[in-house]
Amino acid sequence: LDAASNNSVDDIRTLIDQVRIPPQIGKYKVYIIDEVHMLSTAAFNSFLKTLEEPPAHVKFVLATTDPQKIPITVLSRCLQFNLKQIPQTQIAGHLKNILAQESIPCDTPSLQLVARAAQGSMRDALSLLDQAIAFGEGKIEEAGVRDMLGIIDQGYLFDLLEALVQRDGAKLLSLADEMEAQCLSFDSALQDLAALLHRIALAQTVPQAISEDTPEYARIVALAKSLAPDDVQLFYQIALHGRG
Repeated sequence: LDAASNNSVDDIRTLIDQVRIPPQIGKYKVYIIDEVHMLSTAAFNSFLKTLEEPPAHVKFVLATTDPQKIPITVLSRCLQFNLKQIPQTQIAGHLKNILAQESIPCDTPSLQLVARAAQGSMRDALSLLDQAIAFGEGKIEEAGVRDMLGIIDQGYLFDLLEALVQRDGAKLLSLADEMEAQCLSFDSALQDLAALLHRIALAQTVPQAISEDTPEYARIVALAKSLAPDDVQLFYQIALHGRG
């Protein structure tokens, strides 16, 4: 049951009627209610009695992204499991294994981009991987994945920061004009610039946190040495405020 689209009392009562019927095959009937916090108060009240005394053959799985909205009377009758986001490195590694089994060529930066865009969800990563394969006509390359995801070419961002190090205002304006000519999103550019500055700050304070197989590792380290830590923090704040 998808609570986001079916949250009426009638839907819950129909579910309760089905719950009482023993399974025809297997030992248990498992009911998954997705986005359960979307249920109305009346629907929760109708469901509570069944949740208190469920039939022995029934297991409920209440999935939610916002547990604070679930009534305490319901939470107190549930075992809670908090599912963490999957690390990007683990997602990228799993995608690499899948592509190796399917004999589909790929490069490491493209898989890292897909893993980052998935935001900790393996399901989303696999969906994006399918799209990338179709987009790249059977192969996965960084340029194609960037186009598919609408991600700013990191080369522009490194060039911007290197021009900033050199105090070359004319080059900064030229790069901005070039990005505009390419119809690149300045909102996305500022978001990615802030993320890059964060990695540079990490390279300055905790160098081991930046893996050597990170794309553009050498340029990140070079900028970490060229920029003062205070300037990195200032530029980071400017990127955040500029995006706002």
